Amino acid sequence: MNEEQSAEKSDAQSAERGEEQGEEPQESVTTVIVAGLCNLGIAAAKAVAGAISGSGAMLSEAAHSFADTITEVLLYFSLKRSARPADVSHPFGYSRERYLWALLASLATFVGGAVFSVNDGVHTLLNGEELGDPVVSYVVLALAFLLEGTSLATSVRQIRGESRRLGVPQRRYVRHTPDTAVKAVLMEDAAALVGLLLAFGGLLGAQLTGSPVWDGVASVLIGLLLAWVAYVLARDNASLLIGRALPQPMQARIAAALRAQPDVEDVLELVTIVHGPKDVLVAAKVDFRALATAEQVERSCESAERAVRELYPAVTRVFLDPTPGPARQTPDRPGEAAAQRP
Repeated sequence: MNEEQSAEKSDAQSAERGEEQGEEPQESVTTVIVAGLCNLGIAAAKAVAGAISGSGAMLSEAAHSFADTITEVLLYFSLKRSARPADVSHPFGYSRERYLWALLASLATFVGGAVFSVNDGVHTLLNGEELGDPVVSYVVLALAFLLEGTSLATSVRQIRGESRRLGVPQRRYVRHTPDTAVKAVLMEDAAALVGLLLAFGGLLGAQLTGSPVWDGVASVLIGLLLAWVAYVLARDNASLLIGRALPQPMQARIAAALRAQPDVEDVLELVTIVHGPKDVLVAAKVDFRALATAEQVERSCESAERAVRELYPAVTRVFLDPTPGPARQTPDRPGEAAAQRP
């Protein structure tokens, strides 16, 4: 199975999960809260250790953890606000708002962590720094590694459970899941552990050689790591915020389910949009049998909606537009013949 097919399977089975998706928000909220509390404590400890040791890498790590804390706060808002039900002013609900807040969180990671770290590292390389006692920094790094590991274990546990229920590899689930909050926590915690190792290497290199270059290089590498994490998360959230369609195999199954309904001749056009992990919209132009009565068309529409939701329970809305096929189109409807056929 190639990567594209695996991605399609992950997305498809995520939609098929249906009722189980109701458990996701609380699990995601718990994961985000645990990560936020860990990062807040770690950030304070790193800042104190950086001030005592004079290490730019430790101060970069402090900025990293503060940025991660802000990120968790924004992700928390994304989960809470996106869970609001639809209303008159927002008839499709607020599901996509989670991607807006998550996008802002990725920007916070870039500005608050990456920019500061690179700037501090470049300053150290150009101007040097006076290193103090690194013992406190080593202790803080060890404690931070344990706390970050705890936070990472929480997100990994959720991802392992979700991927097991879906029957897809964890790596592919992480790459293609629409639950970007959990993905953000996973990536940030993994990056934090790598950043701690880089900070340790910078401290140790500076201590053994007496040169601050090691510390400066570590700060720059930490900043580049954060920039990469911010880019990946921003790209994924932007894609979902704009509106991502279901994979083609899923659309083909939905079209087949529509064509199997009574009085349906063909599906002329099919559009799907993922609003959230458990909120998918389906709209289609359907060619009904020419002699079908209005009542038969209505019953066929109801039957089609039931069939689609049974196929993919994550589908929350199904809109069908009765449209004549190419053979019955009149000259004043030139656009219909060029409709997208699923």
